[in-house]
Amino acid sequence: METRPLGETGHDSSIMTFGTIALNWLEQEGADQMVELVLDRGVNHFDVAPMYGDAELKLGPKLRQHRDDIFLGCKTQERTYEGAKRKLEQSLNRLGVDHIDLYQVHGLEYGEELDTITGDGGALEAFREAKDEGIISHIGLTSHSGPQLILDAIDRIDDLETLMFPMNPVVVGKDDEDHDYEAVLERADEEGIGTLGIKAFAKGPWPSTDELPETDRPYANWYEPVDTSREIEERFDFAAAQGLTSVVSMGDPKLMAMVLDAATRYDGMDETAQRSIVERHRHDESPVPEQLHH
Repeated sequence: METRPLGETGHDSSIMTFGTIALNWLEQEGADQMVELVLDRGVNHFDVAPMYGDAELKLGPKLRQHRDDIFLGCKTQERTYEGAKRKLEQSLNRLGVDHIDLYQVHGLEYGEELDTITGDGGALEAFREAKDEGIISHIGLTSHSGPQLILDAIDRIDDLETLMFPMNPVVVGKDDEDHDYEAVLERADEEGIGTLGIKAFAKGPWPSTDELPETDRPYANWYEPVDTSREIEERFDFAAAQGLTSVVSMGDPKLMAMVLDAATRYDGMDETAQRSIVERHRHDESPVPEQLHH
């Protein structure tokens, strides 16, 4: 599988990142098999979080066995020093490792949160302390929110090394600043920041719970995904062709094989094909939650 430099971290990430939330839906044996499968196909960048159910625990055994082959991203939704320090220790314990390669602010949504994180007693103090102690190597941030907030974060966090944000034909086709993630990508490239794309496979938000109760959803994704090999390959190719370092896989384990196939086969996507998919999906409902833009 192709690899690309993850900004200036010194690490070359596989163009697919394994979103380990998929492990939460599997028993331990199945989780072990999935980790082996993903590694066999050449994936070296894994992303986990405490809020992904049991994913940290399920990842632990194979992570420890293959620790040198896995660039491990973890994250925290805690915004204060004390909270982030505690959550980091909990993740290390659950994963059974003493070091995390990339520790990320998880799911930045509002400007006030950014104030807390970057202020005195904020989460970044815990991140930087852990980095000084060699417990983490790199600092990152993830957000499903409006691009302007992510750009503000780049301005305010001078040691930010990676970003994770939405990238798909629907958001690219919406010509407004609420969806201008290309500006984030451009700025990240200028600053030498690695970029990880989420929601590459989003068809749109799930129907309302009145129309489709959560228990009846066919997939365990936050959003309704594309689910045929052709669509998945097209979506992967599009995201990877935007210049992201790596595209994060989907949350449902049933779709993993198709994402792996797409990532393994990736060999670029020409401008015409990119324009065509954007035009087809320009008027689809955005998979980025509306309320996060304010």
